[in-house]
This record gives sequence, structure tokens and C-alpha cells, in this order.
Amino acid sequence: MKYLIQPKSKYYILVSKLLVFIFILGVISCKENKNKINTQIASIVTKAKTNPIITAANQTEKYLPLLKNKKVAVVANQTSVIEVKSRFVHLVDTLLLHHINIVKVFAPEHGFRGKADAGEHIVDDVDVKTGLPILSLHGKTRKATPKMLEGIDIIVFDIQDVGVRFYTYISTMSNMMEAAAENNIPIIVLDRPNPNGHFVDGPMLQTEHKSFLGMHPIPLVYGMTIGEYAKMVNGEKWLKSGIQCDLTVIPLKNYTHDLAYHLPIRPSPNLPNDKSINLYPGLGFFEGTIINAGRGTEFQFQRYGAPFFPKIDFNYTPQPNFGSKNPKFKGELCYGVDLSKTTKLSKVDVSAIVDAYHKTPKNQKFFGKTFTIHAGNLKLQQQIESGMNAKEIRATWQKDIEKFKKVRKKYLIYD
Repeated sequence: MKYLIQPKSKYYILVSKLLVFIFILGVISCKENKNKINTQIASIVTKAKTNPIITAANQTEKYLPLLKNKKVAVVANQTSVIEVKSRFVHLVDTLLLHHINIVKVFAPEHGFRGKADAGEHIVDDVDVKTGLPILSLHGKTRKATPKMLEGIDIIVFDIQDVGVRFYTYISTMSNMMEAAAENNIPIIVLDRPNPNGHFVDGPMLQTEHKSFLGMHPIPLVYGMTIGEYAKMVNGEKWLKSGIQCDLTVIPLKNYTHDLAYHLPIRPSPNLPNDKSINLYPGLGFFEGTIINAGRGTEFQFQRYGAPFFPKIDFNYTPQPNFGSKNPKFKGELCYGVDLSKTTKLSKVDVSAIVDAYHKTPKNQKFFGKTFTIHAGNLKLQQQIESGMNAKEIRATWQKDIEKFKKVRKKYLIYD
């Protein structure tokens, strides 16, 4: 073997020493970067412990005076709680204890107690505990009618969102804002953290594909709290005919978009934990396909599979359970992919749906009629069918996302 520099020559020794020196510098640099990252993480953790996030609902001193001597309607579900000494008290119960005159309660998808299946129609009811009438915003009507709002002086909206466009609570809020504006009723939004508030990503909604699963021109993950989003809807005049409502947002304390937030109460039956909420943007697309995304198991939106996938070690059998009375492939053995151990994402990962598409036999119809409204456009389905990979697909979103961020910036309350 020939050497460019002969071993044991002074040049060989010099180069060897130089390479060792560069290697040591690299190790030191990596260690310094690692230490820097660890310091930043420790700083965030310390900040979270010393200055815990306080939800708007917990700051009763800021909104109770606005409700005194008024007839109040509340839009709420099981997440509408106030934390008192490590216990959770429902907002409605708290307002009644403060002698606030609640006239009626409006319930979103999944109902006032959050037990109904996704998409299931909710009927009007009476709350057993308080005797208050509960009017559904996910049944015959999804927007409060003038008759439903008769006699109401002010509306309070308090529901935990997860920051994903096709999660319908923001559509319920938009409809209520519009109804409030049309009937000259002020609305108060009690802000809550967004567990997916640390990033903005995903395909943009094209207006011709708007629906209750996406009403406004935003990317799939918009990186805003529900209060910030309400300000944007109002400020950009996205309500019908460009009307604006009399909006008050009660902000969070000690919150930034980079802070991790653990939801103490599942926001809907099929988002049981932090992992499912973080994976939901990417796996939620499966709702518009033939593929099961963990419904009918205790790992909803943390796995995906089908009986016709290649037979591998990982498999599961969907069965009816809380929040999923009739899951896809009920009682059938599904082969698939387990994502429950993945690291936290800061992007919308479409690699799962691309993988599932290629694993599905051609005699199976992969895309369903709701896929386009989940995606918010026709392009995503076309991209997958054309053979584009996840990286190539994400690259096509970036220009629209940068434009959106400029609009979003005007309405941010938090860093």
C-alpha cells in the first residue's frame, strides 16, 4: 500500500498530531453543545416548576366582574375546569358557587361530559347535577340560533384545544363568535395552553374545501392557543360577511409556546395521553382512509394497521370501547406499526400515511370521501398517489406556512 505521506516521517507525525487535535476539539465542541442544550432544557423545566402555567379559568378575579348581574351562557365540556388544591372543579359549578346566573350551557362534539364518539350527533339534554339545559352544537345545528341565544347577555367559551385544524372545537368557537356578533352579544374566551403550540406545519386549507373540519385558511397545525386563534378569526374578519364580535380573551399566566403542557383531562375520548395528542396531526389523516389508527384499543392515534397489511410481529385487534363503539376492522386481527415509543414531534409527519398507502393492496380503496376535507385540499392525496415521499410533500407546504406566520404574528399573546 502506498502512502501520500510516509509513516514515521516528520510530516506524517505532524499530520497525525493535527488530526488527533481536531478530534479532541470536536469532542469538546459536542460536549459543549450537549451541555448547552441540557442547560436550556433545565432552564425551561425550572421555569415551569417555579412559575407554573395558570389557565384563564383559574383567574376568576379577571372575569367574574364581567359576569355579575348578567344572564350567562357557557360553552363547555369536561375540560372546562378550575384547579383547586390538586382537585378539578367544573367551571359551571364554580360560577354557580359565585352566584353567577347561568341560563344555559352549550356542548361541542363529544358532548358536555365528553363521552360521545367522534362525529356522533349530540342531543339537547339537562345536566343532572345542576338542572341546567344543555344545548348541542354538534347535532341538528352547529351554530347557535337567535332563539337559542334569546335572553343571553354574555357568552363564556372555555374548552381545551389541541392545536390541530380538523379538531372541531375551534370550529365550534368560530360559529359561536359569529352567532354572538349577529346577535350583539359579547363573548369571553378563557384561554388554555396548546399542547401542539411549539410548531406550525402541515398543508394549508384551500377555501373551496372548507367544512366543519376546517373553516379558515390555516395550516393543519397553527401554533396558537385558542384565545390567540379567536383574535385572529375576529381580526382577519373570517366570520360571515366580515362581521366582528365583541371579543375578550382572558390570557394565561406564565405560558410560552415552547413550554410543554400535560393535559390533566383527556380532551376527547380518543386522545388519552400526551403521545396521542402529539401524533394526532399526522395520524388524524387516517380518519379519511380505510386504515385503523388505534381506535378500538387503548393506544388511539399511536398505531395504525389493517388486516391486509404484510404479516409482521406487531398486531392488534380493535374492539368497541370508550369513545369508539364501532372501530374500523372491529374484531379483526390488524398488522401494523406501533408509534407509542417515538420521540416528541415538532412537525406534521406524513410518513405513516405514505407507508400505509404503499402497504395497501390495489384492490382496496385506500382514500375515503372525507380525506380531502381532513387534508383541506386535493393536493395531498394527489401527492401520495404520485409516489412522493414525506420529505418531498412537506417541502411543498413551506411557502404557505411562511405567509401564514406573518398573519399569525399579529395575534400572538405569548412568546
